Amino acid sequence: MAVKKARKSDRLQVMERIDARMNPRRRRAEPTNWEIKGELFLNCSCDLFCPCVVSLGKHPPTEGHCHAWMAIRIDEGHFEGESLSGLNVGLMVEIPGRMAEGGWRVAAYVDERSSQKAYNGILKIFSGAAGGTTGLFTLLVSDIVGAERAPVEIVTDGARRSIKIGRKIEGEIEMIGGADPNHPVMVSNSKYWMGPDIIVAKGLKSRVRDYGRMWDFGGKSAEICPIHWQGPGK
Repeated sequence: MAVKKARKSDRLQVMERIDARMNPRRRRAEPTNWEIKGELFLNCSCDLFCPCVVSLGKHPPTEGHCHAWMAIRIDEGHFEGESLSGLNVGLMVEIPGRMAEGGWRVAAYVDERSSQKAYNGILKIFSGAAGGTTGLFTLLVSDIVGAERAPVEIVTDGARRSIKIGRKIEGEIEMIGGADPNHPVMVSNSKYWMGPDIIVAKGLKSRVRDYGRMWDFGGKSAEICPIHWQGPGK
């Protein structure tokens, strides 16, 4: 079955509505029923390993700021009854200092296969407006620089993960092996916002080219985390 291509007008249409739907100055929490199960992985500008995980965002990033891309693979999920299962989401994240102090600037890339309700729901979830697990984003994210439908390709291959969003984000990471070759290095039982268990990884080849950003994260810190997030209405 042919996959419908993202419409060129999506970015413009969303940007026209972005203040109403996602801008923190006008964004208001609308707690609702939603749930996501799957995996989040990312690559950032920190030296291996990112101090934000164990410090819960209180320690400064190793470069003084944090630039990152994030990939979210939704294995199972819904937003107000609309299925999100099988969809992928990419984020470009720019944090000026300590993660916990906010000021995040974010761009969102939502799977082009999403229905309009699923698309709107994903934007509400990742802006924090839907409440629940990601509700803290209403405090941390100060600016949504853009949001659009896009062909978000995510590949899981053993110890490796990769994301490709056209030429905008191209990233590949790999788990760091531990003493037991069958078990990667992990941070377990944490209070980190993504989830309690974080697999330590590193960037292999990784770059961002969008919204005036030109970032390269090869050899830098990366993380892989199983996620189970949900709204307050669950």
